Amino acid sequence: MIRLHGGPTPNARKIAIALIEMDLPWELVDVDILAGDQLTPEFLALNPNNRTPVIEDLDGPHGRRFVLWETGAILLYLAEKTGRFLPADPEARAICWQWLMFQVSGVGPMFGQFAHFAFYAKDKHPYSIDRYTRETQRLMRVLDGQLAKTEWVAGGDYTIADMAMIPYLAGSLKGQPGRYPHMERWSAAMFARPAVAAGMKVGTARAETIEGGLKGFSDEHRSILWGDRQHAAR
Repeated sequence: MIRLHGGPTPNARKIAIALIEMDLPWELVDVDILAGDQLTPEFLALNPNNRTPVIEDLDGPHGRRFVLWETGAILLYLAEKTGRFLPADPEARAICWQWLMFQVSGVGPMFGQFAHFAFYAKDKHPYSIDRYTRETQRLMRVLDGQLAKTEWVAGGDYTIADMAMIPYLAGSLKGQPGRYPHMERWSAAMFARPAVAAGMKVGTARAETIEGGLKGFSDEHRSILWGDRQHAAR
C-alpha cells in the first residue's frame, strides 16, 4: 500500500496518475495546504520542506516503510519499483529523464510563478506577469516542437515524462485552442487513458483556487502559502 499525501494540485495529480497506471494499491491522505496542514509537526516529519506530495510506501525496497518527496524522485522510484513506463534502452531512458527534468525544473516552477503573479498575488505587477507569461509560452513552444516529431513526450513510448506534464498543461491548452496543435493531439491521447482522467480528478476542487474561481481566497491563505506563516521559524 502506498499513501499519497496531497490534494488537488498538479504535483499530487501526476503522482496519482502514475499510481493508477502502474496498478499499485494506494490511498489519498488529504493535505489541505490552504489550511496550513503542510506546516504541522506531523507533516514536517514526512517532509521538512513542507511541500506536497509525499508518498509513504508501506512495502518499501527493504520490506519496511519508505517515505519519499519531490515528484521527479517519486516518479522514478515508482517506475523502477514496477518496471513500467521507463524505457530499458539506455539512450531512450536518458531522454525520458531529460524531459522529466524539463518538467520539474522548467514547466512546474514557471507555470507556478505565472499562476502566483497573475492570479494569487494581492498586488498585480505587470513586469512579473509579462515575464512568466512569456516563459510559459516559450516552454509550450518547446514541447509542441518535440511533439511534432514524436508520439509521446520522450519518444515513441508513453512514459512518466507524459504523466508529469499533463496536470500543468491541460488548463493552458483549453485557453489557447489551435495555438499548439501537437500538444492538443497529445493531450487528447492522454485524456483517452482512463488512469489520466481519474488521476486528474484527485482531490476536491477548492473554491479558493484558480480551478474553483478564487472565491474566498484571502490574505490568510497568502500568509500560509507565501507569507508570515510560511516563513515562521519552527
